[in-house]
Amino acid sequence: MSLIGNLKTVSFPDILQLLATGKKTGILQVSTGARQKEVAFREGNIIYASAINSSEDLLGNLLLKRGKIQKGDLERAISLHKQTGRQLGTTLVDLNLFEKEEIIECLKLQIEEIVYNLFSWQEGEFKFAEGVAPKKLQFSIELNTMNIIMEGTRRIDEWIEIQKVLPPDDIMLKLSMTPKTKKDELTLSIDEFRLISLINGERTLTDIIGLSPMGEFPTCRAIYKLIVGGLVQSSGKKVIKEEASPENDEEIVLSILFALYNNCFYRIRSLIEEVVGDQNPMFNRYLSGFRQGLLTYFPGFDPGVDLTPTFDKFYSEIQKIPETVRMHTVMSALENMLGNQLEYVYYFLGIGIYRQAVSKVRKEVSEPLALKRELVKKYQIDENLLSTIKKSDRVVKLVKGAS
Repeated sequence: MSLIGNLKTVSFPDILQLLATGKKTGILQVSTGARQKEVAFREGNIIYASAINSSEDLLGNLLLKRGKIQKGDLERAISLHKQTGRQLGTTLVDLNLFEKEEIIECLKLQIEEIVYNLFSWQEGEFKFAEGVAPKKLQFSIELNTMNIIMEGTRRIDEWIEIQKVLPPDDIMLKLSMTPKTKKDELTLSIDEFRLISLINGERTLTDIIGLSPMGEFPTCRAIYKLIVGGLVQSSGKKVIKEEASPENDEEIVLSILFALYNNCFYRIRSLIEEVVGDQNPMFNRYLSGFRQGLLTYFPGFDPGVDLTPTFDKFYSEIQKIPETVRMHTVMSALENMLGNQLEYVYYFLGIGIYRQAVSKVRKEVSEPLALKRELVKKYQIDENLLSTIKKSDRVVKLVKGAS
C-alpha cells in the first residue's frame, strides 16, 4: 500500500481511519520542519510511537516528572542500559524499580500523547511504509486506533474552547488569594492539584507545560478549569530581555553548535543502525568508540537513552574551559568527532554509505544555521562544518587511492 501526501490535503484522523479499517501493518512517518514523529501499526492497531528529538519520547523524563522514580535510581538504570544494550524499560524492571505493568502503563501514556499531538498538525509530509516493523519494542502494547480517533477528535473540539481562555505565552500566572467561587469548599482533580505547586506568579503557561507531569493537552485543560473557576489569574507580563549582551553571544553560538552537531550525530548513527542492525557487533563497537568526551552531552546521538544531558549541562561543562581558548577547543573537538565518524562509516561500510552519511549531514545543517545568521557567519560555523566534510573526503580519496 502506497500512502504519501501532506496533512493539508488529508487530515491525520482520516489517515488513522484508513489504516485502522484496512488493518494495516507498518510505520507512518509524519514530519514538518525539525519535528518528526512515527506511529507503528499492527493489524490496524497502534503499537508504538516516537517523537524524534523531543522530550515526549523519553520514558525516563516522563517517570521523573510524574514523581515515579528518584533521579539517582534512573541514572543507575541508564548506566546499566548503556552497558547491556537492553531497553530502559526492561532495565528498570530488571532492577526491581518497577513492575512490568507499571512500565507498560507509562509507555501507553507516552504513545497516546505523541499521537494526540499529531491531531493538531495542520500540515506536514506523511508516508506509510507497509510491512515495516519498529526495531525496538520494549513490551507488547496495543491501542485501539478507532478509540484513539474518537478521543483525539474530542480533544480538538475541546481545545477550541480552551484556547479562548488560556493567556498569551508572555503572561505569568498566579494563584488567586480571593477565589471567586460560589462554594466554601473546592473540589480539585488530581491533575489540577498537581499543577497548583507549579503556579507561583513567575511562570508562564509555556513554563508550566514544560514542568508538568502530564502531557500538553491535560495540562492546558487543567489550567483552563482553574482559570474559569477563579483559582488562577494573571500576575503580569513576563519581562523579556531586550537583546543578548555581547558576553551572551557565546552561549547562543554554543546552543547553535549543540543543535547542529546533535542532528548530525543522530543521522549518522541512524544510518549505521539501519544498514548493519543494532545487535551487530560492528554497530556496538561504533557506539562504544564515541561514547566519551563531549559526545556524551548529545542526546540525539543515542535517542534511545533517557535523561541524556541537556544543553544547560553541556554549557555548564564548557564553562570549565579557559575563556581564551573555549570556542576554539569546543569547535575543534566537535569537528574532529564529526570527521572521525564520517571516516568510520567509509572504513567499515564503503563509499556508498559514506556518501549517504555526508548527504544527511549536509541536509541537517540548514535549520540550526538559520537561527542567528550574523553569529554563524562571525564564528564561521557553516564554513568549518563544510571544511570538516571536505577533509573527510580527502581522507577517503587517499585511502581509496592507496587500496
